[in-house]
Amino acid sequence: MSDLLTLEEYKAIAADLAPPSMSFIDGSFRPSVSGNTFESVNPATGDVLAHVASCNSDDVDFAVSKARDAFEDGRWSKLHPTERKVVLRKLCTLVKRNSRELAVLESLDSGKPIVDCESIDIPEFIHTLTWHAELADKIYDQTAPVGSDAIGMVVREPVGVVGAVLPWNFPLLMLAWKMAPALAAGCSMVIKPAMQTSLTALRIAELASDAGLPRGVLNIVTGSGSEVGEPLGKHMDVDMVAFTGSTTTGRRFLRYSADSNLKTVVLELGGKNPCIVLDDAEELDKVASQVCAAAFWNMGENCSAGSRLIVQSGIKDALLERIKVHSREWKVGDPLDPSNQLGAMIDRGHFSKVASYLEEGKEAGYGLVLGGETRDGVFIQPTVFDGVLNSDKMAQEEIFGPVLSVITVESYEEAIRIANDSEYGLAASVFTANGKKALRAAQAIRAGTVTVNCFGEGDITTPFGGYKQSGFGGRDNSIHAHDQYTELKTIWVDLSDDAVDGYTD
Repeated sequence: MSDLLTLEEYKAIAADLAPPSMSFIDGSFRPSVSGNTFESVNPATGDVLAHVASCNSDDVDFAVSKARDAFEDGRWSKLHPTERKVVLRKLCTLVKRNSRELAVLESLDSGKPIVDCESIDIPEFIHTLTWHAELADKIYDQTAPVGSDAIGMVVREPVGVVGAVLPWNFPLLMLAWKMAPALAAGCSMVIKPAMQTSLTALRIAELASDAGLPRGVLNIVTGSGSEVGEPLGKHMDVDMVAFTGSTTTGRRFLRYSADSNLKTVVLELGGKNPCIVLDDAEELDKVASQVCAAAFWNMGENCSAGSRLIVQSGIKDALLERIKVHSREWKVGDPLDPSNQLGAMIDRGHFSKVASYLEEGKEAGYGLVLGGETRDGVFIQPTVFDGVLNSDKMAQEEIFGPVLSVITVESYEEAIRIANDSEYGLAASVFTANGKKALRAAQAIRAGTVTVNCFGEGDITTPFGGYKQSGFGGRDNSIHAHDQYTELKTIWVDLSDDAVDGYTD
């Protein structure tokens, strides 16, 4: 990519950044009610980027009340959809104008490689927001087939105040996946970014205000899960919560809903995703490249990562040799260096967790195909273990790091059985030259997204979410994402001759 800068130029931009550090409520930055703060740390260096407002239930109450005021008085919810679209498109323009600053801030805050922030995260944020903004005045309501004596209208109304709780692995992208359809629908929002990655969400809120988004419509409350996430999940005046993160935490939001106002909950959770390579797969070099991308992209900190390679024995050795070659493309190091494709683990705690799987794999006697090493307490080399059984911990638990388990099978039927032998069902891939077999596999695998002869998640036009313990209640992306941020209302008009006075001529 010719427009990438040098490491020195990115460092110069980083040195000039003054990231926002207070919560954003009712159109302005505010310290936490308690005055407490927490450190936002660059995971690659340990440097403190900012002291961020550490909010609690008092801040949540204030933010929700302002979001409710904004929703009820209609400053956004009753605005014409075309007018909402105009504001959201202005925000896209401002994000483009500040894209380099946002990319560097995202890299510093999350440890993500700058090459991904520049080429994927920022462009996809803009694309997601633009796509949903354009959809705001293009989703038609319906009439029911009720005959000539009545009119049955089925209309969508914004659900109300939406709480969104975001993960740290794709801070800007997951922000866009939630806020774009919710704001396009006319909702007001209270968003809790992950503690590790709060800075870009705060900057986006500032840009949204500059774009003309009315005060109170988009609120960012920073802090911990217990002090902000739980009060948001239990709040009696929040109509819906959209959560992306671990399955364990997702369960809590279902309990919070049950214990409060039965608010709608949409969960996008974990995955232990199978990548099936059958013995008739063609162009093994391309297959190997896709397998590496599936396992190593974003340091493996990806809920749809293809972390289980289920490969037929006849081609396993040839495929692993090519994986060794393509793994060299996944250089690990300073996230601001555009020559690196892998950055730092999000924090020391997560690094230790992923590193423990490396040690367990070695102790279990798996064949170490490549990697297995760590560096500086923050970097983990792409790692491939062969000889893993699907019943093993390595193949069942979501590691959330660049670790690939190789499981050998003898047949298509065995591959499908093992692919489905998981508590998760988020994504899957199948590689085969047989078109019928590919489609049969896509139908048989219980996952929300199945890709054929590639790794991916679809695009903005396709719904993203999971089966089983990978998801609940709805989907991100596509026109279907709008369904979860709206309520369906039936309006029935009686046209019969014996209708009550006032409904006839």
